[in-house]
Amino acid sequence: MMSFKEAIETYVRAKDGNRPHLIADAFRPDAELAMELKTDSISFPSSVTGADGIANVLVSQFAQQYENVYTFCMGAPPEDTPSFECVWLVCMTDKSTAAARVGFGRYRWRFDAMARKIERLHITIEQMNTLPRDMSPPILDWARSLPYPWCRADLSARTAPALASIQSVVDGLQRLAGSETHALNTRRSFTQN
Repeated sequence: MMSFKEAIETYVRAKDGNRPHLIADAFRPDAELAMELKTDSISFPSSVTGADGIANVLVSQFAQQYENVYTFCMGAPPEDTPSFECVWLVCMTDKSTAAARVGFGRYRWRFDAMARKIERLHITIEQMNTLPRDMSPPILDWARSLPYPWCRADLSARTAPALASIQSVVDGLQRLAGSETHALNTRRSFTQN
């Protein structure tokens, strides 16, 4: 039986490594995907139903355009809980141009405890920056140096290359991670009182 943490890690491994067959291990057959794009620099459908459709959109089609993909979930992995939210960071290169792409956003997961699989994933893409191809080596070196796939936002910020377009991603990532930490602590405090 798969834990929620293992299901998320399987999704990341499937997407980053172009392994669509792994999606069925992590997602229910009737799973739902919702996409919210706050940038015009990348495109996805707003919703997909079914593990096969999710594998096609997030793995097969994605891998036709991108390679050298590193996806990081910011913060600690989930415990035994039916839902989980985390900020994510992605570094990758475009297959046709070799340009680097760096972006961040939020994952909202819902887990089916009986099936031990993901039943719903909501992905928000906050920002996705494109950098010239000569920036790809330092971006990929940075990504390769980070703990994978679970990483602290402050660590990614401290080790990021000193580039303006990376700094805007890191700043946005930290703001989003900080607001989620604050919201989580507020919810915990409210629950405990």
